[in-house]
Amino acid sequence: MAASAPFPGYGVPGHGASSRRSALRATAGTVTAGVPRVAGADPTALARPGGGGAGAQDGLRVMTFNLRFASEEGPHPWSARRPVVRRLLRREAPHLLGTQEGLYGQLRDIADDLGSRYAWVGLGREGGSRGEHTAVFYDTGRLDPLEYDHFWLSDTPSLIGSTTWGNTVVRMATWVRFADRRTGTRFLALNTHLDHSRQYARERSAGLIVSRLHVPDTALPRIVTGDFNVPAHRNPVHDAMLDGGFLTDTWDTAAERGPQYATFHGYRPLVPDGDRIDWILASPSVRTARADINTFAVRGQFPSDHLPVQAVMHL
Repeated sequence: MAASAPFPGYGVPGHGASSRRSALRATAGTVTAGVPRVAGADPTALARPGGGGAGAQDGLRVMTFNLRFASEEGPHPWSARRPVVRRLLRREAPHLLGTQEGLYGQLRDIADDLGSRYAWVGLGREGGSRGEHTAVFYDTGRLDPLEYDHFWLSDTPSLIGSTTWGNTVVRMATWVRFADRRTGTRFLALNTHLDHSRQYARERSAGLIVSRLHVPDTALPRIVTGDFNVPAHRNPVHDAMLDGGFLTDTWDTAAERGPQYATFHGYRPLVPDGDRIDWILASPSVRTARADINTFAVRGQFPSDHLPVQAVMHL
């Protein structure tokens, strides 16, 4: 089954909602803000990233978060992690949240936990509600979605579930064009999850994503969130995604940043100054006030086997 072309009907709100596939949106809700920076931190000690002042308050709060797919097997079941995810997201209150690995029921849980202020766009990588999603959640009070679509990381990107670069796991990207209700700025957000084992597939995927990002009005700011499964600055995929300055790594360009940790921890002790495989990239015109890797946990229970990465941005 084929999906519609990437970035269809540019400038036509809602054009991406093709009957050839299900584009799933669910509402979610009013939240409080705050950032516990240390695992097991006092949940009453709330502090939003980027510090105080009007600039930070007006900034767009962006998060990328590999959720770890929901399962009741093993020592970290979804039933134990869901309350931690709920507390994390309610305190962080991201305006834009790019997720990876979420299953349909799991994403509905998150939508229910966030409440009616939030909505989401996503599609299972195997079509409909089947398989993991690269779902994008957004605060409807801050962001207005104008159009959206999905494509698959293969030589046949419009073909749902397609794989042609040696990867055995289906990979895809979800994009949304938003209008910022507060500032009036329009921008393009793209969320993805590259392959975990095949370098060739990752490099081809990066090339495809960048080529698609060049298609619409290049003056439109871009924000790219994702789990890229390779360390920043130590793999050609990072250079390919930055595309000679077309995008920047917000961790590098942030005016302020918190401590660095390996963003994949696998429920093992955190690794200071470890590899960042989860990135938030943006157009050079986007100013990043602060970037953080969030180590929030409750009584030793992390919300996922990845740490969320966050940025406060001005478009």
